[in-house]
Amino acid sequence: MPDERLIDEVDQTAGLIATLTLRGLTVAVAESLTGGQLTAELTRPAGASAVVNGGVVVYATELKHSVVGVDETLIGEHGPVHPDVARQLAERVRAVLAVDGKAADIGISTTGVAGPDPQGGQPVGTVFVGVAVGPDTWVEALQLAGDRAGIRARTVTAAVAALAARLAE
Repeated sequence: MPDERLIDEVDQTAGLIATLTLRGLTVAVAESLTGGQLTAELTRPAGASAVVNGGVVVYATELKHSVVGVDETLIGEHGPVHPDVARQLAERVRAVLAVDGKAADIGISTTGVAGPDPQGGQPVGTVFVGVAVGPDTWVEALQLAGDRAGIRARTVTAAVAALAARLAE
C-alpha cells in the first residue's frame, strides 16, 4: 500500500494535492482576505483538477451570507473577522461548490484583516483559518505581523499547513 504521508517538505502544496488524490477527497475554498490566492496555490500543482472543486472569493462582507450562507446575525454581532465566521465558511462552502450534486469532502476558509487599517474591531494581522473535514471543523487563530502582502501570503501558507495537519491526524 502506498505511503499516505506524502506531504513534501519542499512543496507542501504538491504533497497535499497528492494526499487528497490518493485518498479520493475533494476540497472547496471560501476566501476573504486572501482574495483567491489560496485557491490559486491549491490549483498550482499538476493534478489539482482531480481534487479541487473550486473557490469562491467572498471579500465583501454581505457575500459571506448571500453566497456561502454564513449566518447574518453572527456577522452583525461579531463582524466578518471571527472564528465562527471562518467555521461557517469552511462548513458551508462544501455544498456551495458541489460537483454533480456531491458536496466537497473538505472545506477550507480564510477571513481576517490584512491592513492597513483594523476592521470590525480586529487589529491588523488577525486571521482565522477554518478547515472542515467530514463532521469535524477546526479553526486556527493567527496573529500575523507584516505588511498587507506578507499577511496574505502567510495566511495561504498557514491554510495549506492547517489542512495538511488535519489530513495527517
